[in-house]
Amino acid sequence: MKSRPSHALPPRRRRKQTPREREITTKRRGELSELAFTYKAASLGFAVSRPFGDSERYDFILDSAGRLLRVQVKSSTTLLNGLYHVNGHRRTGGGRAVPYEPSEVDFLVAHIVPEDTWFILPIGVILRATSLLFAPRGFPRPALYDAYREAWHLLR
Repeated sequence: MKSRPSHALPPRRRRKQTPREREITTKRRGELSELAFTYKAASLGFAVSRPFGDSERYDFILDSAGRLLRVQVKSSTTLLNGLYHVNGHRRTGGGRAVPYEPSEVDFLVAHIVPEDTWFILPIGVILRATSLLFAPRGFPRPALYDAYREAWHLLR
């Protein structure tokens, strides 16, 4: 029996993920971005600490020359109209999206996974924002948060 060339085969259908599978994938991506953040920040000379438990609004504490900074790390692989979408909020017990406040977090750090790019955003820059959009490298026009791409100096 002669096999058909691969281009003649019907496209393989991807099974739709269940909400649980999607949550695990999203959670794992976030965990990997947190590990990448730890490595990147430590390699730049920051002391990196993690709060005990999962009750704080921030993921890390950075010690920058004696100044302690609360950092929330978010990640994205999702393009929305050509821009990477990051949820810049937390959820309440009722599931409502609530933006981070300066009393909770000092910086939101967005990891754009496909590019391994980091946006370092002081929380004051994104007040009241629950959805953030970041331009990929080589985007044809200026984007809102371009000045914060790889802006690790803001943490010093």
